[in-house]
Amino acid sequence: MADTVAELERARSAFRSGDWEKAREAFEGARRDGAATGADLRALASCEWWLGRQEACLAHLDSAFRMLSEDGDDMGAAEAAMVLSLVLLTRGRLTVGRAWHRRARRILADLPEGRGHAYDVYVAASMDLDDTGALWPAESVSRMQELAAALRQPAVSALSAVVAGMAAIRAGRTAEGFAQLDEAMLCVVSDELEAEWAGDVLCTTIAVCHELADFRRMADWTRATEAWCASRGADVVYAGVCRVHRLELQSASGDWDAAEAALQRACEDLGSDHPWIAGEGWNQLGEIRRLRGDPAGAREAYRRASEAGIDPAPGEALLVLTEGDTGRAAAMIAAALDRRDRMGRARLLRPGIEIALADGRPREAEHLLDELEDDARAYGSDGFRAWAAHARGMLLIHAGDAAGAIGRLHAALDLFRRLGQPWEQANVLSWLATAQELRAEPALAAQLREQAGVIFERLGALPVVVGFAAAAGDGGPLTAREREIVELVAHGKANRQIADELFISEKTVSRHLANVYLKLDVASRTAAAAWWHEHSGKRTR
Repeated sequence: MADTVAELERARSAFRSGDWEKAREAFEGARRDGAATGADLRALASCEWWLGRQEACLAHLDSAFRMLSEDGDDMGAAEAAMVLSLVLLTRGRLTVGRAWHRRARRILADLPEGRGHAYDVYVAASMDLDDTGALWPAESVSRMQELAAALRQPAVSALSAVVAGMAAIRAGRTAEGFAQLDEAMLCVVSDELEAEWAGDVLCTTIAVCHELADFRRMADWTRATEAWCASRGADVVYAGVCRVHRLELQSASGDWDAAEAALQRACEDLGSDHPWIAGEGWNQLGEIRRLRGDPAGAREAYRRASEAGIDPAPGEALLVLTEGDTGRAAAMIAAALDRRDRMGRARLLRPGIEIALADGRPREAEHLLDELEDDARAYGSDGFRAWAAHARGMLLIHAGDAAGAIGRLHAALDLFRRLGQPWEQANVLSWLATAQELRAEPALAAQLREQAGVIFERLGALPVVVGFAAAAGDGGPLTAREREIVELVAHGKANRQIADELFISEKTVSRHLANVYLKLDVASRTAAAAWWHEHSGKRTR
């Protein structure tokens, strides 16, 4: 008996100090001896959660619930049931998760207000378990504020801040909302929440930063979370989750070589226990592959994202657009827009504008742009402002207003530079080059394309082709420099000879030819030369 008591004390001490493996082993010994209490089993479940053993966590939560119920600790049982519900729901097991939530609610209905009631409001608000049709409804904000004021518990106050913050952000009160979320995150990294609830707050906050394209705040909280995880051991579950968020940021900053391989490993590791986080990673991997010209790899990554519960829009629609099927791309982006709420739609609007213009529907593009510009004003996001400025430039180019387009595109370029997103910078530079071509400034256009080309080459990305807007000039869809290169190809010159004659690098010649092949929809030098003989052979340089 003395050994069992000592074993439990070692387990509880290790748990308090965050030594999850030592605590798990000691609690397991006490459980096998029949000495562990319901509270001990609840702590054992948390150890398993920290160590990424989600099935074991669920099994011990179930045991804790039953023991706490038998012992007459109804609030403890209800809280264990709520945690079971949360873990199941975040793993995508919705039917069973909802069933545990209903069971917990039945118990809570007969109890004085306590922490379990706050857990109930939080889960229902974040998962729409009350079927209101909206996440984070206003009713949940007021109810959580009542509970926080009555209970005065740090965990309840933190969850109340999350609910209020998410409701404010979705209503367009971004500064107010992030102030609340920042307060909740301080509670997380100060260990004022139980592990499973802390983990959900982390994911909620970092995910909304990503959704609002607030990459600076996302980076700040990702670093803070990494430090929090590091203090609890290298193997804790959220070290892997943080890795996906870090890789999303790494992708945005242009370190694609390292991110591509690391994303696949991280997503494979997290797939069973954290499918939604893995799904985000698969979607990001699909984006890298799409932009690098790997359609098969992109489709496979998008498929994995979809299986994990993440909608791979707008990537799939943009992939279809690059293949020339504008009608199907338009149908795909329209369906994706219909599935999202206001904030979720914002990320799809700029791709929707590009697709609408390519599909010959400028009025639809203008309608989507109005919405995006409203969102940029409402949410105060630099990312949204950059998207809106870029999209306005697209429409102005399409309307033939090159001067107006250049102003908006430069505004977008400045924002993307501040955000540290090199692919976006190269994308905007390509549109700026098209605007300069419309102004009959071929030398400046060529310089801008050179700048974009350097970035694309460093990333290993395909060049951006502004096909629908570049066809206004005398030379068809090609720029002046591209026509020069095709003419020299038609005269039998090799890339090295072309580079020497035009005083550019051989790699630059190759990039221009890649653009030419895309614009002309041809696959070889011979076909490009044939196009020149048919369309431009009578012109002189």
